[in-house]
Amino acid sequence: MSILKIAIQKSGRLYEESIQLLRDSGISIYNGNDQLKVTASNFPLEVYFLRNSDIPQYLIDGVVDVAIVGDNLLVEKAKNIKVAERLGFSKCKVSVAVPKSFNYQSINDLNGLRVATSYPNTVIDYFNDKGLNVDIHQISGSVEIAPNIGLSDAIVDIVSSGSTLFKNGLKEVEIILKSEAVLAISPEISFEASQLLNKLQFRIQAVLRSRKSKYILMNVPNNRIEKVSSILPVLKSPTIMPLSEEGWSSLHSVIEEDTFWEVIDQLKEAGAEGILVCPIEKMVL
Repeated sequence: MSILKIAIQKSGRLYEESIQLLRDSGISIYNGNDQLKVTASNFPLEVYFLRNSDIPQYLIDGVVDVAIVGDNLLVEKAKNIKVAERLGFSKCKVSVAVPKSFNYQSINDLNGLRVATSYPNTVIDYFNDKGLNVDIHQISGSVEIAPNIGLSDAIVDIVSSGSTLFKNGLKEVEIILKSEAVLAISPEISFEASQLLNKLQFRIQAVLRSRKSKYILMNVPNNRIEKVSSILPVLKSPTIMPLSEEGWSSLHSVIEEDTFWEVIDQLKEAGAEGILVCPIEKMVL
């Protein structure tokens, strides 16, 4: 029997969000006693819990078929790996930061200076593209401390909220790339594993759509149905059901989270009342 092998980070926020995505996709996984490999009980899926930095090589070598990994890591270690799905979580930036006292005007100010980073390939490509030369100091962790101990003049590192930079007396001055979790595919994946991946991806897409959308119900005067319906960004058309009160109907539809409040305001102005909004668990198209 064929089985799909997937790698995810073994700890941290990316681990938690990856596990949650799989569980929301109906995959039952129990990782007791910090096992490094587990098999799902209700889907032909084998999960490998790996160090984040090792995952790209596992994909390249075909040890795993797919992985949930930050695309910043693919840029650094495996540019040719195909991305099947952008997952929308674990968002961050790979940024250039300098001490707050640095009178920074442009990226040219770093020409010839020392840059500490855990992403040497990304840094080399970025500064080469700018026509600049920097002295790279590769560090595996705690990059933010490098300027404070005199090891570098600047750093390039992952930035989420920016609080770590602030605590270490640094300021973000350039964004090299924006990253998020992606579903990446090994170039060595077999046809059988690809078929299983299609089934898994179908489930994941249903979950991701539901996270971006809300189910909306509202009461609308019949003479305002056409106006209200024109506002709704529906999949096909809104569901319309007559109410017991003559001249009124209930409209059901789906709206996107990103435009939620703007749409609500427009609906109210168009005559909608008693608006209810509910989360969607899955959305299958």
